[in-house]
Amino acid sequence: MSTPTFSVIIPLYNKEAEVAATLRSALEQSLRPLEVIVVDDGSTDRSAEVVVSFRSPLIRLIRQPNAGVSAARNRAIAEARGEYVALLDADDRWRPGFLAEIASMIERWPDCGLYATAFDIVSDEGLVPGRTPRERGPVDDFFTRSMSCYVAIPSASVIPRTLFAEVGLFPVGMKLGEDQYLWTRIARCRPVCFSPERLVLYSRVASNRSNAVYTPERSRHTLEELYDASASEASNEYVARVALGKALVISAKGGTEEAARTVRFFGWTRLNRRLLRKVRILNALPAAWRPALLDAYNRLAWRLARKGL
Repeated sequence: MSTPTFSVIIPLYNKEAEVAATLRSALEQSLRPLEVIVVDDGSTDRSAEVVVSFRSPLIRLIRQPNAGVSAARNRAIAEARGEYVALLDADDRWRPGFLAEIASMIERWPDCGLYATAFDIVSDEGLVPGRTPRERGPVDDFFTRSMSCYVAIPSASVIPRTLFAEVGLFPVGMKLGEDQYLWTRIARCRPVCFSPERLVLYSRVASNRSNAVYTPERSRHTLEELYDASASEASNEYVARVALGKALVISAKGGTEEAARTVRFFGWTRLNRRLLRKVRILNALPAAWRPALLDAYNRLAWRLARKGL
């Protein structure tokens, strides 16, 4: 079997301080990518100029008006020439063996729809291992495993380019959960392959984090549309978990009615009752209180997670 070819796709929006390290991590892979496609999604800083300064024949910069991360990824996928699309966010990095490990898994398990590796979290307190599976190879049940750990995050995921014609692209206009939306479509039709090698550095400290001001999504896609009575219970429960987690954030930002709609739709969940109660409680509080309360809760959860609790 010949070595697979990889198109690295990087959506870019106001990551002037981080994108150079991201690009270096792609160019310094022990297995050289076919190309690195950067889609500048209407940045207002010098992000694009940083990309141009590399002058690498592998890097292709595409500029477009701001349309969101899904639109930027989809544009890069449309431009890609490699057999596999390797996702990489503009504030994350790969260790040098990432693509080589993905290629090794493809050679051994060629029929999977998504290949991913473990990752370390870059935080203010240093590196923290992400909670991921320990076994190498096809995951026994992506949805069940993803309820308790991270099987796939965007910067650690690679997808066969031809599969997008079957499952569709990223949901344009969706601000949160767009990656899990696509993972659900993939995992319902193909196995997901995982490596416990920690070959990705996921940043929690990058600039340009999500704005705290609530603005409704403008997308024809929703997580609700993924509910499928003919699909496995685990896959529907996974979608409910993603949607309710998203509703927590939306409620904290002031999206009271949108969070309430999510609660009404996913009120049937059996495995996410505690999360459902959190959304209901947060959404019942005055909107001005919610951001600080959710932030305090998340900080406590992060401290406990670091201690393995």
